[in-house]
Amino acid sequence: MKTGSSFNLYLYQAITRNWNADALTDYQGATLQYHDVARKIEKIHILFENCGVGKGDKIAICGRNSANWAVTFLATLTYGAVVVPILHEFNAEQVHNIVNHSESKLLFVGDFVAKEITPDAMPALEGIIYLPDFSLMVSRSEQLDYAREHINYMFGKRYQKAFTPEDVRYHEDAPEELALINYTSGTTGFSKGVMLPYRALWGNLDFCLRHLGAHVKAGDSMLDILPMAHMYGLAIEFIFGFCNGCHLFFLNRLPSPSLIAKAFTEIRPSLIISVPLIVEKIIRKRVFPTIQNNRMRLLLAMPVVSKRVKEKICEQVHAAFGGQAYQIVVGGAALSKEIEQFLVSIGFPITVGYGATECAPLISFSDWKSFAPGSCGRAVDNMEVRIVSHSPDVPGEIVTRGINVMLGYYKNPEATAEAIDAEGWYHTGDLGTMDANGNIYIRGRIKNMLLGSDGQNIYPEEIEDKLNSMPMVAESLIVQRDGKLVALVYPDQDEVSELTDAEKEAVMDQNRVNLNDSMPGYIRINRIEMVDEEFQKTPKKSIKRYLYQA
Repeated sequence: MKTGSSFNLYLYQAITRNWNADALTDYQGATLQYHDVARKIEKIHILFENCGVGKGDKIAICGRNSANWAVTFLATLTYGAVVVPILHEFNAEQVHNIVNHSESKLLFVGDFVAKEITPDAMPALEGIIYLPDFSLMVSRSEQLDYAREHINYMFGKRYQKAFTPEDVRYHEDAPEELALINYTSGTTGFSKGVMLPYRALWGNLDFCLRHLGAHVKAGDSMLDILPMAHMYGLAIEFIFGFCNGCHLFFLNRLPSPSLIAKAFTEIRPSLIISVPLIVEKIIRKRVFPTIQNNRMRLLLAMPVVSKRVKEKICEQVHAAFGGQAYQIVVGGAALSKEIEQFLVSIGFPITVGYGATECAPLISFSDWKSFAPGSCGRAVDNMEVRIVSHSPDVPGEIVTRGINVMLGYYKNPEATAEAIDAEGWYHTGDLGTMDANGNIYIRGRIKNMLLGSDGQNIYPEEIEDKLNSMPMVAESLIVQRDGKLVALVYPDQDEVSELTDAEKEAVMDQNRVNLNDSMPGYIRINRIEMVDEEFQKTPKKSIKRYLYQA
């Protein structure tokens, strides 16, 4: 297996080559240049050295995206310790369990998380450090107290004249060495610690630098929307952006669609990494209302003017995302076919990737210019992908192997053996097909697949995609009750605000009829039930299906 270069060497080169360039900015807040990042990293290294943190010790980080979160992550890896990123959406009990299970020595927390956790529930921790200012929240070590109190003195004593690029020294990592443990937050409700080695981080970064870096230059702006404690946001938005010499902006607050849209127009990112929900909401709320009228439909139906109209619409969509993006890369969940078809039809640079935490995360991707609509690209460099099926036309499990694949699940050899077979193939649990060009088409999760009364396989994700494009439907979930299919729907609140309950029911029943007419005969929705609240989701915005199966 090709293992590549040192991952920490990329961090070293990014910092020393871009020494005086802007690096990290908390949106509408302070900016750190690359040399500021280097100084903060060095101070954290001094803190680690003087409070007994050794190579391979676990350092947990839990908080919203921020410059200090990023610095702590970089400092941990370049020191040779193991990062344990924890999603700030996890509740206090989950945070406690992950800290304890991972045997973390220190915990860095953001302002929101700091109010929720109970230090006594994590007795093995030597200290809890507050991310906004790196102050000590909890210390159970005199060494830690002394190191934090004297860190500036020790830094000044070590670098009496100045801290320069020549002073930067980072841990020399080995390909199979454990770099981080990322606890999953999947739709099944069970969290497992994915052990990712340095080679997996390098494999993802190397691919991104060669395929995305060709279009995104050092100094370009990127907006980090996705949580860095999730591998999709961590690897593609943050690690790639930083190592490419970009200026990264963090939304260090709740990233509502309106805030994200505002940030796009102000920051004008050169590349956008997103989950489908963000793209779909911006298109449905900011673009569709201006083009879905009789005049526009008439113009689009006229071949002479249709091309120019589509160009104008494409310009409008570009503007909604800041106007500078080479492409938008969607991943983490399925993109609505309606939205995808619309964007492809106007020539907008949209593409869809596919991955898993266990692959840090990339499995497949294609540039928008070679993207096959409906697919999620082709296998990335250094990865093999195949479909376990008796026929190319019959969906089978997607399996993959290569440099990006994890070492296994932390303290869970049974789950590791289930996920990675004797030949090194990681079994994703996803169903898909592959065409002659290697494009991968996902049908759904094996665990989500339903069995019809006549023995036919039913993929709920395909039904939901059609239903989500119908009137008044914001999001939906297909469940099976007493052998019958039931659609749970959270209505679009803007569309239903002035309707009576009877009118809502009438619209939903018509949706049911239209949906059944568009589906194969063995798929019939028995009824649609409206729910009062949005479905609970994972950080990558996939619905937690297990909560709604009963």
